Amino acid sequence: MRLSPEQIDTIRATARETFGPEARVWLFGSRLDDQARGGDIDLMLESSEPIDNPALLAARLSARISRRMHGRKVDVLLAAPNLRRLPIHEIAFTEGRVL
Repeated sequence: MRLSPEQIDTIRATARETFGPEARVWLFGSRLDDQARGGDIDLMLESSEPIDNPALLAARLSARISRRMHGRKVDVLLAAPNLRRLPIHEIAFTEGRVL
């Protein structure tokens, strides 16, 4: 995994601030490959509660993490009971790791 312990702590803390303590954050995509270089940070936030205004909250989480990580590009996907599940969710759940 190509994230430092400090970066993981930043992601977790920011997710808790934005979505509460029950939310789980998954890392998926190229950052899981220790041999790869570069790339954005692909995150999926999983909530057991419905999420209102998902686009706004995903953008807010992405921007907050990006600012705290000195401009690193962060893509955020949301998974909640009231949101449609897409093939990208299956990739995140099967290939991703909970932070």
